[in-house]
Amino acid sequence: MQHTQIHPGEILRETVFASLPLSIGDAADRLGMSRAALSRVLNGRAGISPDLAIRLESAGVGTAHAWISLQANYDLWCAMQHPQPPVRRLQPALA
Repeated sequence: MQHTQIHPGEILRETVFASLPLSIGDAADRLGMSRAALSRVLNGRAGISPDLAIRLESAGVGTAHAWISLQANYDLWCAMQHPQPPVRRLQPALA
């Protein structure tokens, strides 16, 4: 994994919304969501939910699976930045 990971909302903002002649409010309306909710995603303060991923696919912006994969990778990277508690195997190792 990369040393730093880009939030999927930033990817969406820079690769899709930057080239659209739409305001955030107009884009949010077309996606069936509030402007505030879309703004949170685009500014990295909220993740891309499965519902938003489906809406993006329906709007012709990639596939839902791709957006969910980006979000899952970002979430995993974030979790790996924090110390984890000690963990023991659930089953003994096979000899």
